[in-house]
Amino acid sequence: MSEAPADPRWRIEHLPLLTAVSTALLLCAASAGFLAGGPDAAVGAAVGVLIVTASYTLSTVVIAWADTVRPSLLMPLGLLTYVVKYTLFGIILVFGVSSDWAGKKPLGYGVVAGVVVWTGVQAWWVHRRTMRK
Repeated sequence: MSEAPADPRWRIEHLPLLTAVSTALLLCAASAGFLAGGPDAAVGAAVGVLIVTASYTLSTVVIAWADTVRPSLLMPLGLLTYVVKYTLFGIILVFGVSSDWAGKKPLGYGVVAGVVVWTGVQAWWVHRRTMRK
């Protein structure tokens, strides 16, 4: 098993690419939402992508920070981050599902698109990085 590089920035060096791709996806989702359902759908789709981007970025930064400061904090802080995020998602869903807002379905599509694109790009990035070695 190879050791991690001495420079701790390797833990987050994928974030600029993923942020750029997520920004492009957000703009595409907002445009598609607007064309399909108007302003509410545009906002919903964009917010869906934004939720995923913020969530994944937060997890990455917290886990990278914990690994740099004290590796024994990885599991507790990682789990705490997930508990807080999913509690917030649950609260948002409780209010969102009961609303009459026209952008709630596009918001769901934006979340799905954000998850698929972020996961795909990160998998591609990891594969490309490991092939360099």
